[in-house]
Amino acid sequence: MQLDTNQLLRFTTAGSVDDGKSTLIGRLLYDSKAIFEDQLEAVENTSKRKGHHGVDLALFTDGLKDEREQGITIDVAYRYFTTPKRKFIIADTPGHIQYTRNMVTGASTANAALILIDARNGVIEQTKRHAFIASLLQIPHIIVCVNKMDLVDYSEEVYEKIIAQFEEFSSKLYVKDVRFLPISALDGDNVVNRSEKMTWFQGAPLLHTLEHLHISSDINKIDARFPVQTVLRPQREGFIDYRGYAGRVASGIFRPGDDITVLPSGFTSKVKSVDTFDGSLEEAFAPMSVSITLEDDIDVSRGDMIVKTNNKPEPLQEFSAMLCWLHNQPARPRAKYTILHTSNEQKAMIQDVLYKIDINTYNREEEDKSLNMNDIARIKIRTTRPLMIDEYRDNRITGSFVLIDDATHETVAAGMIL
Repeated sequence: MQLDTNQLLRFTTAGSVDDGKSTLIGRLLYDSKAIFEDQLEAVENTSKRKGHHGVDLALFTDGLKDEREQGITIDVAYRYFTTPKRKFIIADTPGHIQYTRNMVTGASTANAALILIDARNGVIEQTKRHAFIASLLQIPHIIVCVNKMDLVDYSEEVYEKIIAQFEEFSSKLYVKDVRFLPISALDGDNVVNRSEKMTWFQGAPLLHTLEHLHISSDINKIDARFPVQTVLRPQREGFIDYRGYAGRVASGIFRPGDDITVLPSGFTSKVKSVDTFDGSLEEAFAPMSVSITLEDDIDVSRGDMIVKTNNKPEPLQEFSAMLCWLHNQPARPRAKYTILHTSNEQKAMIQDVLYKIDINTYNREEEDKSLNMNDIARIKIRTTRPLMIDEYRDNRITGSFVLIDDATHETVAAGMIL
C-alpha cells in the first residue's frame, strides 16, 4: 500500500524541563528551511542581544515575551510548517510538572507524540507521566527522542540503557507503535540529517520518520453521531418554512432518506436533506459542518443528538471515566460542576473517586479520594440529564468531556469515558 505523505500530521512534544523540546522544534524548522526571513532575522538579533554564539533555536517557538525573559516555555505553542512531503502542526508543551495539564491539551488531537529524554538523566517521573497520558489519549505513535547525546559522547551504551528503562515501564501501557531515536537537537544530529557521529544508529532521522508515519484516521466511520449545535430558522425569501439542525458530524455518515432517532427524546424521522451554504449534499461525514433537515416536524434543540435508528448510543446519567484534574485548586467533595459533552451542557457531580494512578509505578491508589492538579483518576460521575455517550476508545468526540467550575467558570478537568 502506497503511503499518503500529503496528509496533515499533528504531533506534540513532551518532556521534562530543559530536555530541549523548543530547541528540537527550532532545529526542525531551521534545518528544513521552514523559517520566514523576518522571523530568522528577529531571532538572530535576540540571540546576539543575549550573548549567544549563533542562533538560539529555542526562540523560534518561545514567541512570548514572558517566555523569553524566563527562558522557559509556559503554554502550549502551536507551530505550523510544511515540507515537500507533508504538512505539520506541532503542539509544543511545557516541561514543568505543574503544566502537565497543558500536555493533555496539546496531545488531545495528536497523531504522534515526541517524548524527549535527557541522555544524562534517563527516564524520570515526567517521562512516565507523559507516556501514560499519551497512552490514555490513545495517540497511535510515540517517538522517544534521547536528546543531548553530544553530552554523553554519543554513547551507544547510554542510549541502549535508556531504551531498556523506557520499555520496562511502558510494557504496562497500551501503545501501538514506539520508536527510539538518539539525537542532539543543538547540533542537529539525527534531526533533519543523519548523524556522522552516531554511525552505530542505522535508523532514519526524525524528519524522515515524521514524513513517513502512517496516519490512520481516528474518526469513527461506523457510528453515526450528529450533536445539534443550533436550530436554523432563517426568515428571508425562499427560506420561510426552512427548519434545519446545524452542527458538526462527530462520526459516521448521514444521507437523505436515512432513518434517524433524536436523543434523548427518542423521536424518529428520516433525513430530508443535508445542506451547506453552497447547496445540498448527497452525504455528510465527520468532521463536516452541515445543516440537516428532517421529514417530520419534531422537537429538536441544542444538546440533542441525531443518530441512526439502527445504531444508537445508550443515553446515560451515570458512567465511569478516566479524569485528568487540570486546576490548581483540588476537587471539592460532591461539588456540582457543569459538564460539556459535544454540544450538550448539563450539571454534574463526581460521585466517587474509584482509584488514582501512581505515575511512578502505575499502581492504583484506592484509599486516597482527593483530586489535585495533574492527578489522573478513574471516577464515577452523575449528570442531571442523560448524555449520549460512547467509549473514548470507540469515539474520541462522543467519548470525551470537560468539567467547568460553576463559581469561577474555569475548566477544571478533562475526561475520557470508559
